[in-house]
Amino acid sequence: MQYLKAVLDGIYSDAINAKDKGIVASYIPELAHVDKNNFGIHLRTLDGFEYGVGNFNTLFSIQSISKVLALSKAMALIGESVWERVDVEPSGHPFNQLALLEIENGIPRNPLINSGAIVIADILLTHLKNPKEDFLQFVRDLANDASINFNLEVAESERNTGFKNYAAANLLKSFNNLVNPVDAVLDFYFHQCSIEMTCSQLSKTFFFLANKGACLKNVAHLKESQAKRINAIMLTCGFYDEAGEFAFEVGLPGKSGVGGGIVALLPDQYTIVTWSPGLNKKGNSLLGMQALEQFTTKTKLSIF
Repeated sequence: MQYLKAVLDGIYSDAINAKDKGIVASYIPELAHVDKNNFGIHLRTLDGFEYGVGNFNTLFSIQSISKVLALSKAMALIGESVWERVDVEPSGHPFNQLALLEIENGIPRNPLINSGAIVIADILLTHLKNPKEDFLQFVRDLANDASINFNLEVAESERNTGFKNYAAANLLKSFNNLVNPVDAVLDFYFHQCSIEMTCSQLSKTFFFLANKGACLKNVAHLKESQAKRINAIMLTCGFYDEAGEFAFEVGLPGKSGVGGGIVALLPDQYTIVTWSPGLNKKGNSLLGMQALEQFTTKTKLSIF
């Protein structure tokens, strides 16, 4: 394990000394204030080892990483019926692209682009008694951490600027692929994306997807086959139009968020989380992508 610590220390050193740290997302005003010099990385193995470097205990907005958790809850609630309303194909387009949605009759390409995640939000709104509270409790249960919460300022900031999400939701509604009112679905979706966590908390939360569906407390939240499907979707769709690059360079199922977080995992082995707010041109964390490529290259711990 000293070897893994040395690898992570080396990655951290490279990251904080990097000249190009990317550009912080500004289209959500509350995210624009985050210092792009932040960098954290945290590794958690299934046999109990954990190690973090840098800002791994600093809270940040997980944004689209939450889409994986929402999909997990939807699958736990209605199983394979999820796939009647959303596909499983990579989009090859940015996360908020709308053209394909109209061409393909209101069925989003996958649940990890915005339109697909909005359909998943609609499913949760239909099947949860107290949607926002119940979903937040699900996330807290996965992490075994009651301190996890929404950032209401971020949720409000997204509500005030999320014009493309309103467009996507209305387009979905026009194709009868939303059951609930557009405003209600998006209120849930914006809160879901506003959840704040640290690298350490995220590595605990995603433990269940590396552990055949069972969380740190060994409670089964998904069937093994469902965890397998979600990992497959993360590998092919977790980074929008850069998913192929991530699979090529890193070789892990993973998910990014415009808050600068990336979570990745190797089934039966570990979860790893990076946070660096500066993004590349595709909207993924520039240093996070580089750090994870270094990690799997140096340790040879990838699925390939």
